[in-house]
Amino acid sequence: MQQVLAQGAKYIKEAKALILTAGAGMGVDSGLPDFRGDQGFWRAYPLYQQLGLSFVDAANPARFAQDPSFAWGFYGHRLGLYRQCRPHAGFALILQWAARFGQEIFVVTSNVDGQFQQAGYDEAKIYEVHGSIHHLQCLRNCRPEIWENSETPVVDLTQMKAKTYPCCKFCGRVARPNILMFGDAAWQGARSAAQETRFHQFLSRHQPHSRLVIEIGAGQAVPTIRRLSQGLGREGARVMRINPREAEITAPHLSLPLGGLEGLTRLDQAL
Repeated sequence: MQQVLAQGAKYIKEAKALILTAGAGMGVDSGLPDFRGDQGFWRAYPLYQQLGLSFVDAANPARFAQDPSFAWGFYGHRLGLYRQCRPHAGFALILQWAARFGQEIFVVTSNVDGQFQQAGYDEAKIYEVHGSIHHLQCLRNCRPEIWENSETPVVDLTQMKAKTYPCCKFCGRVARPNILMFGDAAWQGARSAAQETRFHQFLSRHQPHSRLVIEIGAGQAVPTIRRLSQGLGREGARVMRINPREAEITAPHLSLPLGGLEGLTRLDQAL
């Protein structure tokens, strides 16, 4: 492990650009729940186990049409949790490395929690591939608009139902989070598409061999982030994969079978 950490520190020092690719595991050390498999989801939300509902069932746009109070019970609780949660110290470490070594940094994440914005990362250099819970769209798509979510749904936690929930500011009907859900054909992806464009502009400024990809907590169940990291690696970037359970990656890339905060802390010590 010490040899891998030393090599990782060398990669960090030599990089001209850092690309932080993050999955759900990035937020675990901040106290956010891990929805890995149905058991992980049910540990966070035991009521859904009693109802026989999986994460796929709850994170589904059909729920908003069928029962918006129930749908916003889940997303309203998550919204409150994300607003209260404070990013762990690992977020700050990466920013410190970038400042120390004069590197430009871009974040690509499948997380919808807004943790990187809270941690002080540049909003213009974040690509949220599945959208954000902090933005809304009309459930019926009366207009192709996305707006910031400034509302606070009131949730009855005994039933996981929202007493109040956001409505579309244009037509007054139900609003939904601007998140790409399971089986979602109505997601408004314009905000994420603009972020993706900025990411490609970032890539164009940095040759592949000058890039270091730091992948944290990205699993195989929803492999969007892992595929991106591996694709950048095939183009010539170095990749460090930090994951306590699924860290495997081929050389010259590095595998750190650690949690996000521990992996980043030990890399910082190696530096």
